Amino acid sequence: MPIGFDQETKEFHLYNGSLSYIIKILYTGSVGQVYCGAPLAPHRSYPFLSLTASGGVLHPDKSMARFEYPAFGTGDYRTPAFVPQFADGSTLTEPVYHSHRIYAGKPAIPGLPSLYTECTDEADTLELKLFDELFGLFIILYYTIFADLPAIARHSRFVNEGKEPLVLRKAMSLNLDLPDNNWRVISVSGAWAREFQIIESPLVAGFHGVKSAKGNSGHQQNPFLILKRPAADDSSGQALGFSLLYSGNFTASVEGDCYSSSRVQLGVNDETFSWKLEKGAFFDTPEAVLVYSENGLNHLSQVFHSLYQRRLARGIWRDAERPVLLNNWEGTYFNFTEQKLLAMASVAKELGIELFVLDDGWFGQRDNDTSSLGDWYADTRKLPSGIAGLAEKIITLGLQFGLWIEPEMISKNSRLFEQHPDWAIGVPGRPRNEQRNQYVLDMSRQEIVDYIAKIISDVIASAPISYIKWDMNRSITEAFSLALAPDRQSEFFHRYILGVYDLYERLTTAFPHILFESCAGGGGRFDPGILAFAPQGWISDNTDAVERLRIQSGASLVYPQSSWGSHVSAVPNHQTGRTTAISFRAMVAFFGDLGFELDPTTLSPEEKKQIATYIEFYKRHRKTFQYGRFFRLAAPDPALYTAWQASSEEESLVGFYKLQAQPNRAPVRLRLASLEPDALYTISLWEQGGFEANDRTYNCGLRGGDELMYAGLSLDTTYVTKQGDFFGEIFIIKKREEQEP
Repeated sequence: MPIGFDQETKEFHLYNGSLSYIIKILYTGSVGQVYCGAPLAPHRSYPFLSLTASGGVLHPDKSMARFEYPAFGTGDYRTPAFVPQFADGSTLTEPVYHSHRIYAGKPAIPGLPSLYTECTDEADTLELKLFDELFGLFIILYYTIFADLPAIARHSRFVNEGKEPLVLRKAMSLNLDLPDNNWRVISVSGAWAREFQIIESPLVAGFHGVKSAKGNSGHQQNPFLILKRPAADDSSGQALGFSLLYSGNFTASVEGDCYSSSRVQLGVNDETFSWKLEKGAFFDTPEAVLVYSENGLNHLSQVFHSLYQRRLARGIWRDAERPVLLNNWEGTYFNFTEQKLLAMASVAKELGIELFVLDDGWFGQRDNDTSSLGDWYADTRKLPSGIAGLAEKIITLGLQFGLWIEPEMISKNSRLFEQHPDWAIGVPGRPRNEQRNQYVLDMSRQEIVDYIAKIISDVIASAPISYIKWDMNRSITEAFSLALAPDRQSEFFHRYILGVYDLYERLTTAFPHILFESCAGGGGRFDPGILAFAPQGWISDNTDAVERLRIQSGASLVYPQSSWGSHVSAVPNHQTGRTTAISFRAMVAFFGDLGFELDPTTLSPEEKKQIATYIEFYKRHRKTFQYGRFFRLAAPDPALYTAWQASSEEESLVGFYKLQAQPNRAPVRLRLASLEPDALYTISLWEQGGFEANDRTYNCGLRGGDELMYAGLSLDTTYVTKQGDFFGEIFIIKKREEQEP
């Protein structure tokens, strides 16, 4: 059993051979944090770990203690994990141990996405029940440790068994008190079209972290944090990762205190949250995932990737290879006809593309972004035979058909708004902010979710659709719901996300064959909560290959490449104006779910030939590109070079990308990862990269795994410089079947 309880010492030890997590019932009845990190021997007690030089979890000064789920107002002056307000107006509580339960498997969380198990032996769960007797408040702390991964999933449940309602002012999913602050904090930040920019800073006294109050997880931040030791890097060193399975307002923070300890918290953003808990009711927090690595950030990322690929995504598309698609958006924007779309699809089929996606502009009278959101019926001016007729014609060409929707939004200029102006979020008597010429539907209201589920289901059922791109192009302002009482308005943001999850659940259940891709103006809602329903996402509206190197490197800290919608677009690029070779664009887009964002009818014969070759190469290696173990490979100067590796049982694929040419530089030594030192490997260079490869083959041939990992590929930058800026190479590494004796 990976979870042990020592009745004498009152210690719980969550253990799986790659992680130990130890907590303890203190003499006060509170629960203390003892240890989190590399595996310690099970079936022992660790009394000395309960003490620091200052007294640790047993010290009478609670501001120097380490608590598992700290309360408010009891002498611990750091940030509490929860704050209830009782009927008398007080917020003081100090719940104590009541009971616990240990069992195989993992429970689901009603109404919320969560990790799952397919067999009970994959994980074990501890339910630790705390109780405040005065007000009848139970708090159940859930811990699930996975058998084969250094990961623990956590959430909290609040149950009101008292005589009066109470209000939760704060309810974190995870709290972790660490005994020191010798860490560096990594997060990602950005904005529209430049999401997932990696930010790293030292942990010093004070607050560090990220949060959103926009109604979605946001372009600006993302619900995760990493703590790493100062010397740790991608390939070595100790790190802790924290990720929240939630798509709404969140906070992810670490507090360094004056005693050089640190407190990590993840959960719903309490600045925009409270929840009235009636007598007999319960409230579940979203799930948080803690991952430990003592082998660097690549290993940390791979654990998250494995969990989110195999035990968060669901359905047939969890493991299926994703189709190569053409999206018409940047090729036509709103200006298209059925004839134009069929012409694009016909060329796409010749190139080897498998899926044609019709983006915005197919419904109502949507000639620009000022109208028709909510009017989900085909515009027969553009599509005389409707969606069904177009889809049938696309399928006749030999392609699958996909469709764009934005079901959470409504235009002021729409039939739906004329009929139901009160469905748009807004505060009565105050003006509504019409961002992007649209309002947001109140998804906290059941009748609105029911209506959208019905009308979108009718559209999907009317045609042979195999892919849905679900967009969400603006955040929430003027947060208010006509369906909520005044004392419940602070529940709005969370109820909105629960409504979105409900809609996703209905549609994905009704149409299990469809591949859903999430989008929010790009990466505005790219988070684990959405990945539970849509296993891939449009990671950014920015399709520039140079920018995508930064964006996808940042996303790879937590999110697997199978979740990245990664497209080749036309040049000059529509977001940056930059021109890069089509080979370079393709080599970046290979790592992820390959697509094209252009008008193929405008391509030259040579470009068509190149793209067909690229697609054929991608299909041969698609499984590795999408599902292989992903590594960020170290390079001498990340401002000049980026390198990625994806490895499967069959092969390893290495992408090397030179950004800026500099003359007279020494060769780059690119050390590969995850090979067998004693094995021999054949290396070949993808020769269809749009350049003559004859002069580049000196890295090719038979090489030892030890040489490739410890010495590396030698990349001649003199030749690379002659190629100019933005130059890439793809190496294919395969283990030789017959090894030397």
